[in-house]
Amino acid sequence: MTTTVSDPLLRIIVELAQDHPPVQRFQRLLQAIRQTLPCNAAALLQLRGTELIPLAVDGLSTDTLGRHFVVDSHPRLARILLSHEPVRFLSDSPLPDPYDGLLSEVTGDLHVHDCLGVSLCLNHTPWGVLTLDALSPDAFDQVEPDELRFLARLAEVVIHVAELTGQLESRAEHHLLMTQALVSEHGPQELIGRSKAMQQLEQEIEMVAQSDLAVLITGETGVGKELVARRLHARSTRANAPLIYVNCAALPENLVESELFGHTKGAFSGAVQSRVGKFELAHGGTLFLDEIGEMPLTVQPKLLRALQSGEIQRVGSDSHLQADVRIIAATNRDLHREVAEGRFRADLYHRLSVYPIEVPSLRGRHKDVLLLAGHFLEQNRRRIGLRGLRLDPSARDALLAYTWPGNVRELEHLISRAVLKVQAGQDGARRLLSITADLLDLSAPRTSAGSQSPQAMPGATAIAEPGMTLRQATDQFQTELIRDALERYDNNQARAARELGMDRGNFSRLRKRLGV
Repeated sequence: MTTTVSDPLLRIIVELAQDHPPVQRFQRLLQAIRQTLPCNAAALLQLRGTELIPLAVDGLSTDTLGRHFVVDSHPRLARILLSHEPVRFLSDSPLPDPYDGLLSEVTGDLHVHDCLGVSLCLNHTPWGVLTLDALSPDAFDQVEPDELRFLARLAEVVIHVAELTGQLESRAEHHLLMTQALVSEHGPQELIGRSKAMQQLEQEIEMVAQSDLAVLITGETGVGKELVARRLHARSTRANAPLIYVNCAALPENLVESELFGHTKGAFSGAVQSRVGKFELAHGGTLFLDEIGEMPLTVQPKLLRALQSGEIQRVGSDSHLQADVRIIAATNRDLHREVAEGRFRADLYHRLSVYPIEVPSLRGRHKDVLLLAGHFLEQNRRRIGLRGLRLDPSARDALLAYTWPGNVRELEHLISRAVLKVQAGQDGARRLLSITADLLDLSAPRTSAGSQSPQAMPGATAIAEPGMTLRQATDQFQTELIRDALERYDNNQARAARELGMDRGNFSRLRKRLGV
């Protein structure tokens, strides 16, 4: 049969020669398809490893863009991907639909009733899928297979043109390099967001990644500074070499030098064997110094010397070693102020901040909240084994209205708690679980970490029990203050001590005396 090209699709063909960002091309393609076919939603998903990643959606909720669909967990998507012909799922299909509850036109539990999908290939290699969904059970009765094949070929042409610009190819390379470099207890992660702030951050990363300039990453707690460091390494010429992580705040002051530069056997009490330092381990790669603002002043000159000369010296050794490393540092402190107040060396600060990058807070990237929420929902759904999980409209409104003092980390933990709550309250019969605003528990006003004065802390209002001595009441008061500070700063002793106005050594001794 002859396929008639509609005006919306004709405009897409005409625009192929124009310079548009990939996301804009994909979005216009889906809009044109929805104007041509009787569907309520359309989505374009790219295959990356074992997951299908939404690059554009039309008619689906915003948080869908933050979800990663594991192919093995979604039989409909798997069947579409493996088929050389268009695939249709009728309303009585027993296979679960990955978009149930995600259609933006529907606020209740009404499920998708008619589904179509076609696999997409580039250079005879599976690229992803194009999916069409409708609420009416017979919506696609009049759609001819040739029409779907034409749409698939058009989608492939649009994708191919986008790849020729180098943008889509660069993004795929980013993902590959990150997957190779990211080794942590949470598994591979990526920067998620389409706000202007995140676009600017991505541009800065791209700009400086392939140089060997030292980078200082700043930003509030929980914004994802470590992810930025890992992205920088993954996009650098050192991507195949190690990325070595050092948490400067977690190291005892007397062990920082040994941790960074290594030591020889017998160099100090307890050094029963020689040890390689982080600089040696990172040779040829990247050394990531997290919480650099917490590094003791006594060690800063030795770090500066290593950065200036590229030479390191193990504790207890007279010989020098060469270490070719690229330095990336991160802090949530204002190092410029720390320098002015004498807590950080000016020359080390200037050596580290050759190229500063500030990671935006979550409240500064308002549009990304739902994308991140969708990403964390999908993570929890896979981990717990739920069939369907979505955000109720009331939850979306609550998420968008909140100020996020704890940033992305707070959002991640909040979503995880809400999923556990909704799972505990299910009766086992529902195939789709909804996160509502009350499960998020965002009604109580919260203050950002570090903004509370000691008088505002829970422990400061504690009343001594009858019969307690002054010493006992004082110890109880101090214990509650210390526990509260440690809890809010994830057991970061240096930051807790600083907030309480104490020297870190005195803080540590007080903790031991109180048994905290």
